[in-house]
Amino acid sequence: MSFTHQPERRIAATGAMSDDERAVRIDLAAAYRLVALNGWDDVVYTHISASVPGEPGRFLINPFGLAFDEVCASNLVKIDIDGNVIGESEHPVNATGFALHGAVHRAREDAMCVMHLHVAQAIAVSAQPAGLLPASQHAMRFHGHLAYHDYEGLAFTPDEGGRLVSSLADKRAMLLCNHGPLTLGRTIAEAYVLMDMLIKACDIQLRALAGQTRLEVPADAVVERTARQLHDNDAVEGGLEWPALKRKLDRLDPSYRD
Repeated sequence: MSFTHQPERRIAATGAMSDDERAVRIDLAAAYRLVALNGWDDVVYTHISASVPGEPGRFLINPFGLAFDEVCASNLVKIDIDGNVIGESEHPVNATGFALHGAVHRAREDAMCVMHLHVAQAIAVSAQPAGLLPASQHAMRFHGHLAYHDYEGLAFTPDEGGRLVSSLADKRAMLLCNHGPLTLGRTIAEAYVLMDMLIKACDIQLRALAGQTRLEVPADAVVERTARQLHDNDAVEGGLEWPALKRKLDRLDPSYRD
């Protein structure tokens, strides 16, 4: 099968880029660079998308064929939930990436950013019958707030998109079984920090299970209380962490802003 999305049509951009879109492009490019820096990327596969401010139904996604450390603000591709590319771009979009992200953006108004990766630790935990266990404080953040979606193969159809968003329901984190983690955020920062916490939770579980047959987990009441504390009445996450992460990128390589 071809992994390149074939747009129904290309729609000319109208007017100059807004300051809000430019800011989102910079933050989204930063997320790609941070994923590469952490070693969470998978050659040119997987994807992160972000809604375009003031343009309902349109989002930005990575150019298919570029490594994550090559993504910058200017080469992100603008596409709508119907698959039409907006404006001029020399780069294609990954077909399964568009299908997955388009389905989530269409269904969830709070999905400003959608992040899907193929991180080995999360795939490994998704293949375990019990899934993610409350064996660490990181994992307890997701107690009662983690969805699962059964693997259906490479081809991502509109019907599967419907099943995926049904599995996701109102949650902001999911393990696509045998495939990889997905997070969504009301901001790019939130999607990123949720992914960071989910990957760490999965890594801790795998390390703890090495050579063991079972894990010691806190009492149910402790897990429930900790989950409520970490969920913090559904406060938007990432506000403190994100500026620090961007400062780190600026010290290392500010070209993501280009």
